[in-house]
Amino acid sequence: MFGIIKERLHQKFRTLDYPFAQPALSPRYLGRPRIAGGACPDGCTACRDACPTGAIALQAERCQEGIALDMGRCLFCGACAQACPRKAITFTQEHRVASPTRDGLIITPQSPTDVPADRSPGRDLSLFARSLKFRQVSAGGCGACEADCNVLGTLVYDMGHFGLDFVASPRHADGLVVTGPVTENMRAALLDTYAAVPEPRVVIAAGSCAISGGLFAREQECHDGVDSFLPVDIYIPGCPPNPWSILDGMLSVAWLKARQK
Repeated sequence: MFGIIKERLHQKFRTLDYPFAQPALSPRYLGRPRIAGGACPDGCTACRDACPTGAIALQAERCQEGIALDMGRCLFCGACAQACPRKAITFTQEHRVASPTRDGLIITPQSPTDVPADRSPGRDLSLFARSLKFRQVSAGGCGACEADCNVLGTLVYDMGHFGLDFVASPRHADGLVVTGPVTENMRAALLDTYAAVPEPRVVIAAGSCAISGGLFAREQECHDGVDSFLPVDIYIPGCPPNPWSILDGMLSVAWLKARQK
């Protein structure tokens, strides 16, 4: 016991005053992408060919209108940025990538460089302004997104001081955080879990698999994400999303506004 107290005094205060203080991320971290304007060389499809999930689309045959990158499919591997001969695609250190709509995950040269100030879901969830409990469902995930959800309970992130928590039963939950591409074996379990959550219920799709199927899209045993079955309030892209990205997505619902007041 004394050893634990001594170590805590040595480590001092570790919880970040988020969102008022921003996290220090690794220089290797690849966050919200940015796409430069201008036309690509004729016939160049290097970025599209390098993408393992088909997240890159050329907006015109000769790419005069630029590139579109779907963060919902993106693995944030950086292969497209390395392949682009004119370096039109870059990945910033911005961890705030969550969106209340699927279309909000599409990045083009016309996309604003700043994160939108209001990313609240399109319905009134002010009932959860001070407290929100989630049941986390791994619908065929590999464990990476699940691990980054679990770490939110540690001292650094301390999700509990926002009134956020993961609970063991859907009957004690206000919503679901779903990871994984929704395999056929998990489809019925996911639907049963959703039905057990009292209304109004929140659904968060965390990770590229939960949003689009990711690397497993169009596979026979997968269903390409959560919104094939359930209404999604917040999409959090990444493979896996950074824990700060997941926390930011959770806080984009109405209770963050209450805390800022």
